[in-house]
Amino acid sequence: MADKPVYEEASIDGQPSKLASIPASDTTVWADASPLLQAACAGLRDGELIHGDNFNLFAAMSALEIMDPKMDSGIVCTYYSIDEAIENGAAPIPISLDSTIDVCRTIDIMDHLLACEAAWHKGHSLAQTVFSCIYLLRLDRTAPHALLHSYCRIIRATCKAVVSVVSDARTHEEEDLFTMTYGLPLNGDGDDKCLSILNAVEETISRQLRACKATSSKRRLPEDLEPLQSNPNLEEGFCKALLCRLRFRKHFFHVLSCMKRPQGRGLESARKHIASCLTELESILKSADFLRSCFDESCEGDIDDKTTASGFEPIGFDAMLNSRLSAPTPPRAIKILSWKKAVEYFVKLLHDLDVICSYSLDPHLESLLRFVVQFQKSQPDLVARSHLQLLLVQDGKLYGRDPFFAVINKAAALPEATKNQDIQKNESFLQLGMVMPIIIMLYISPLFSSTFYYGCC
Repeated sequence: MADKPVYEEASIDGQPSKLASIPASDTTVWADASPLLQAACAGLRDGELIHGDNFNLFAAMSALEIMDPKMDSGIVCTYYSIDEAIENGAAPIPISLDSTIDVCRTIDIMDHLLACEAAWHKGHSLAQTVFSCIYLLRLDRTAPHALLHSYCRIIRATCKAVVSVVSDARTHEEEDLFTMTYGLPLNGDGDDKCLSILNAVEETISRQLRACKATSSKRRLPEDLEPLQSNPNLEEGFCKALLCRLRFRKHFFHVLSCMKRPQGRGLESARKHIASCLTELESILKSADFLRSCFDESCEGDIDDKTTASGFEPIGFDAMLNSRLSAPTPPRAIKILSWKKAVEYFVKLLHDLDVICSYSLDPHLESLLRFVVQFQKSQPDLVARSHLQLLLVQDGKLYGRDPFFAVINKAAALPEATKNQDIQKNESFLQLGMVMPIIIMLYISPLFSSTFYYGCC
């Protein structure tokens, strides 16, 4: 940089002060505008605004306020690109050269991703929650770390499945950020094999756990099986903590896949996986005491507010790294749910999904609407409502099998003879059949359902 410029005195109501230029190159000149801005500010009274001739209110409302953290997406970034973050060691592979710390920090990443996923389901943008994980943004880098790689792959596939369900159901608001991906790497090659990769890692850790549980005379590990980390006293606890997290992800992905099968054919299978998910969540909660006792050092602050079971801050996350991809709006402050709150959210979500799966697919319209209203009394979140919408209306039919004219026919107690009559071609009945899916969707909307329910009471 050149020497500091020499300023002339600024005039408040006259011409702006002249600044000595700072030569930067043959074609550009740098000038310090601070005295001009200071002079302008000093000359303004409360309520006054400096503006050009083409100023209008619409432009003012649409303008970005530079240096305002709520409006300027670039002001609070620690890193300005993913490559810069990686070069500065924000997401190392391996996470630590100490294998014990590496495993513990990997579990922290898993827990924080669970909290981010719950925050995303609650309405925050995908870019500033789940995809604040740098490992997810550069998934190929995690290939040498089989445990982290398998977990990140199943997370990405799960996010894609949830976005698909919510988009197809169209029960979210137009301004909702939930389905906005904005160029995030949500579609990856080989994600169809995410379960097989996860199963291979799970089997390896299961073998390790069985070896840990063997008697002391048989505790010698097979030659092809390496311990997760270097401390044999912690091996069993780490195996259990990892297995319940991997199995939860596997069963949750199966829940999403089964519930999307046409005509409710996968509901029974989904219920089995839901039960397994709830069991694994209980094991995840129980693993917290072990993870907090692994190291002598204690975390700062209230443990209940932490996003990890161990209480330590996770490695490899930057919420503002994707702020420019979050939405065509200024970045919002993201409050990630605590680890315990995230587990509670998924427990409730799974219970709501279980209620949907236990529904008998009654073709009677009155029973259907009663079920929907009763379901809404539990205040289900967007993901559960979307699954219900997709179950009820498929291919323009109720449950994908019953034409809405037949449903209306039963509800109106019309004679059986009308089924094959020209009444089906009547404009009013045709329009009613087209409106029925919309009516059902409105019932699933939380605002409409609560208003309807309390109005009836």
